[in-house]
Amino acid sequence: MSTFIAPISRLSNSVIRILGCNAGPMTLQGTNTYLLGTGKSRILLDTGEPNIPEYIDILENLLQNEGATLSDIIVSHWHNDHIGGVKDVLKLTQSNSTVWKYPRASDEMEDLPKEVNFQQLKNRQKFVTEGISLEVIHTPGHTSDHIILWAPENKIVFSADCILGEGTAVFEDLLSYLNSLRLIQTLSAKVIYPGHGPEVTDPEEKIKYYIEHRLKRENQIIETLKSSPNTLFTPLTIVQLLYENLDDGLQQFAAHNIRQHLVKLLKEGKVFEDDDKWQLKNNKL
Repeated sequence: MSTFIAPISRLSNSVIRILGCNAGPMTLQGTNTYLLGTGKSRILLDTGEPNIPEYIDILENLLQNEGATLSDIIVSHWHNDHIGGVKDVLKLTQSNSTVWKYPRASDEMEDLPKEVNFQQLKNRQKFVTEGISLEVIHTPGHTSDHIILWAPENKIVFSADCILGEGTAVFEDLLSYLNSLRLIQTLSAKVIYPGHGPEVTDPEEKIKYYIEHRLKRENQIIETLKSSPNTLFTPLTIVQLLYENLDDGLQQFAAHNIRQHLVKLLKEGKVFEDDDKWQLKNNKL
């Protein structure tokens, strides 16, 4: 059973979570956005989806009640449920906020919201506002431009979509993703505030579970390929063999993750691929 997330939650003196009011199969109860700091000038992490008046009303009332303005808006990555609401938030702040985002890989196209002047985040860039100090850490894998925020004095990780409060995350590149999880593990955070779902109060166990889950899934894929060594498997076929009673709407997302596992194995020289059909290289591993 999911932990209920209120529209507004004061998680600490310097962290207020605002739910994006965009519940769905991939967003859970909605995208978590975070108002950071204690003074008049604060930072907003992520902006939810576009055209969600309920979210903008909640954010506006919160800022009024706090007597606060937004000096900076930091976007964790390019997905629409994190970046899409940025124009609506800028209207609310009369465009007086600086919007920051890490660049995608050089060979990837970005369809960013028009008329927004994005400033380029850098790895290990620091932001300081009253009540909290933050460090940007590039954590590719979920997407190539994904970043987390690390508050070292508070031992807080704002993990965006790298680590979720419930379930596991999707990713574009599994090797990068596992490396990012291991990087976050070295921070020894006391709490993780994710992009979706409730806060994670046992970060070490959560990260360990995420890594072990991915390696277990990899072993299951290898065993599936071994079970019929002369068969070329599609990712969707593997999904249907591995997942019981998975909703049809989620099968393609699961197939995406399976494909990324297969790409990792391909990079390691362990599998053969032909038109998105896969089998073990030399029929053994």
